[in-house]
Amino acid sequence: MKKDLTHHQASESDLYAAFLMLETEEEVKAFLADLCTPTEVAAFADRWHAARLLHQGLSQRDVASRTGIALATVTRVARFLSRGNGGYLSIIRRGAKPNVAA
Repeated sequence: MKKDLTHHQASESDLYAAFLMLETEEEVKAFLADLCTPTEVAAFADRWHAARLLHQGLSQRDVASRTGIALATVTRVARFLSRGNGGYLSIIRRGAKPNVAA
């Protein structure tokens, strides 16, 4: 079992390193298209959209009703915005602002 965990951790580390090698939006898009299903990419995009709208001050219910994103998903994003690992906020604070209209 320990060997499997070590392998999993190494694989995750390799994945993170791969993301760091991407230099353009086109490269990110191509990598995600190869790595994920279209539904998975859409779910990532929904969560990111919800995070930016919540950070702008919209309520969870407003985000869900304006975007069609499930309230449970919006609630999860809100929880990670306030008590998560800081991933959303670190990118939001760097100025990621395109396409935030609800």
